[in-house]
Amino acid sequence: VCTKGDVTVKPSDIISHGSTVNISCSLKPKQDCLPSSRLNTLVLYKIDKKIGHYPGRSVSIQVTDLSLGSTLFRCRLACGRSYETPVCGAEILVGVAPERPQNLTCTQKGEHGTVACTWEKGQETYIYTKFTLQLNGPKNVTRKKHCSNCNCLDLGIRLSPKLSESSFMATVTATNSLGSSSSFPSTFTFLDIVRPLPPWDIRIKCSNALGSRCTLRWRDEGWVLLSRLRYRPSNSKSWNMVNVTNARGRHDLLDLKPLTEYEFQISSKLHLFKGSWSDWSQSQTVHTPEGEEPTGTLDVWYLKQALDYDRQQISLFWKNLSVSETRGKILHYQVTLQEVTRKKITLQNITGHNFWTWVIPRTGIWTVAVSAANSKGSSLPTRINITDLCGSGLLVPHQVSAYSEDVDGIVVTWQAPEKAASAVQQYVVEWRALHLVGSTQPPPSWLWVPPYNMSALISENIKPYVCYEIRVHALSRDQGGCSSIRGSSKYKAPLKGPHINAIMEEKGSILISWNHIPVQEQMGCILHYRIYWKERDSSSQPELCEIPYSLSQNSYLINSLQPRVTYILWMTALTAAGESPQGNEREFSPQGKASWNMFVTPSICIAIIMVGVFSVRYFRQKAFVLLSLLRPQWCSRDIPDPANSTWAKKYPIMEEKTQLPLDKLQMSWSTPEEPEPLVINEVLHQMTPVFRHPHCLKWPVRGQGVQGYFTSKEDTVYRASSPLPSRALKAETRQLVDLYKVLESKDTSSKAGKITSPLTVLPGDYLPSHEGYLPSNIDDLPSHEVPLADQLEELEPQHISLSVFMSSSLHPLNFSCGEKLTLDQLKMGCDSLIL
Repeated sequence: VCTKGDVTVKPSDIISHGSTVNISCSLKPKQDCLPSSRLNTLVLYKIDKKIGHYPGRSVSIQVTDLSLGSTLFRCRLACGRSYETPVCGAEILVGVAPERPQNLTCTQKGEHGTVACTWEKGQETYIYTKFTLQLNGPKNVTRKKHCSNCNCLDLGIRLSPKLSESSFMATVTATNSLGSSSSFPSTFTFLDIVRPLPPWDIRIKCSNALGSRCTLRWRDEGWVLLSRLRYRPSNSKSWNMVNVTNARGRHDLLDLKPLTEYEFQISSKLHLFKGSWSDWSQSQTVHTPEGEEPTGTLDVWYLKQALDYDRQQISLFWKNLSVSETRGKILHYQVTLQEVTRKKITLQNITGHNFWTWVIPRTGIWTVAVSAANSKGSSLPTRINITDLCGSGLLVPHQVSAYSEDVDGIVVTWQAPEKAASAVQQYVVEWRALHLVGSTQPPPSWLWVPPYNMSALISENIKPYVCYEIRVHALSRDQGGCSSIRGSSKYKAPLKGPHINAIMEEKGSILISWNHIPVQEQMGCILHYRIYWKERDSSSQPELCEIPYSLSQNSYLINSLQPRVTYILWMTALTAAGESPQGNEREFSPQGKASWNMFVTPSICIAIIMVGVFSVRYFRQKAFVLLSLLRPQWCSRDIPDPANSTWAKKYPIMEEKTQLPLDKLQMSWSTPEEPEPLVINEVLHQMTPVFRHPHCLKWPVRGQGVQGYFTSKEDTVYRASSPLPSRALKAETRQLVDLYKVLESKDTSSKAGKITSPLTVLPGDYLPSHEGYLPSNIDDLPSHEVPLADQLEELEPQHISLSVFMSSSLHPLNFSCGEKLTLDQLKMGCDSLIL
């Protein structure tokens, strides 16, 4: 109730959309401002927004373009600058007239249900709208019911089957302040609108003997004529539908899969053509039992690989049977291997996988049979002969190609063998994902193609951006031929380039080695590799070479690089879609072939100089003396002085030509203190002896001295390349022999180191030893021609000590042996002198 004034709206506070309305505000008597009415100011608000202020006791404004729905206007009184006082307000409703209701339908659920109708209201009116549902039937039966802003009504009456031939008409009317509209009448009969209740009490029973047969039982309303069933495996989204007439609550399903869980639902209807289906019943599930043995045969393929000269490995693969063919759960597969010529089963094996591998001899004719088994039995075996799939050149398919334009998969085409097209009994297209060497080899997929077809679409196990190795086999009885190609369903440029891992120089060429791109980054089939190179710090375009892709190749020789120039090298890979980014960069500087002139010229000069130097005898002798001094002292074989032997003590020294009694010599040799003599015959060849520095040992004997000169056979170097004159040879040879003839006299008046008696010629078999100290042809040599002292002076070289070995560390002769050193106290060798 407004106490200070009134707000009026004309023509109405409910208007249609787009209409104009007048809003007036006036004060009641004695509600003016104090102390004077001249202070009256009326302020109008649209919702919370001020739309104007007007002096006086009343105001009237015109408003247009109001939005659909409700809009509130308020009027306030302001006295000068004082607080505004509320006067009154008004709400204006903007709406539209109702549209004609559409799609009026009426149903009755079940025998004991009531009639309910639904409709479509049309557009929103934004104002209060009333809907009236009216049903007219036989014998002037009329029933009405109302609701506001609704789209369904239950009339609360039940139609009886007795009125199944009677017609009924229903209408719905929408009314509001802006107008009204009625639907078109809907005419129907009892059978048209009655909807049975969903079936209930559903039971399912499956036969153990026939796992694919199950019986469904349920309950329905008595006047139901038609039923429909739908069922599906629990893991499927699509339904199988079956319609049954006069089922009377029972139906048999015959095409179910054994060992499968199924979901069932049932719906009912009163008439074949009239009426509507009931709602679906609640879902019921059942697990079907196992049926009979599997039907059909396995699809089998094989691969063969030679292991060595007499063994080969066969790998069998087979596809799973369909669910309808298995008739249950496959427990295992049975593989039978047989050598045909022996007509005897070689091996029977059982496996739970769909592949099998075995090693067999490379000789003989082999056949394999594979079958699947469930708890009821086994399927018929699939037999296949093990042949060389690619062994016949006459059966090789040609012009094999693979492409993937606008298809989900790869299309493979080929031409029949040129010379044996009529012999082809079947084609097999085999494919597997390309794998790098050393990685796990994926199992193959295959497709059998009749001999009159020359193309195949392969889509099983095909993924985009994966390269596949595809083989087309042409089979004819016990032989076959094949061709291969690579292909992919989709491709793009590889994600990265090959990685260069090593660069080496070999015989003037550059060997580049790389790692292949991982399979998941190839993005299809690689067609080529490219090797780029350019000089370091060069701005010119790089050079390149293109290499056809091969899985087994990971290195390449380049011959065009200049020696002693630093290059930068990298690689890329190409597919049909484009080139990859470049791989890693490597620097390398070839050294080129070695210049042999640098070595040959100095070597020739040195050789000429050495030949010139050694052609002079003086320098040649000095060089041999130097080399003999550099020889280790411990490796020289020194021969002891024969004057210190037991034989020399026993028999006095006679004249040079005096011969010792043979019988006494034989007697002395037979004494137990002397070893058994060993005769060593030594022949002096016509060579020039060159002596190393002789070793001189001086043994002190009671005021006397005996000096013996000796040299070992190893200390004498014979030079046969430049023979001397005959006389010089005889003289020098005699000097060597005479040194072994010097024996000390027992004359005490002789001075130490001076020879006072003539030489004695000793027998050729004297001084037995396994080393061989004396030449065996002493008597055959001519007698001395010059004094011995002069010969010794000529033969004695300068004493030059350049040995790198210290003599103090080479086992010195520290012993005491009395007046003489005898051979029975010595044991001679190259490495030591042992008492």
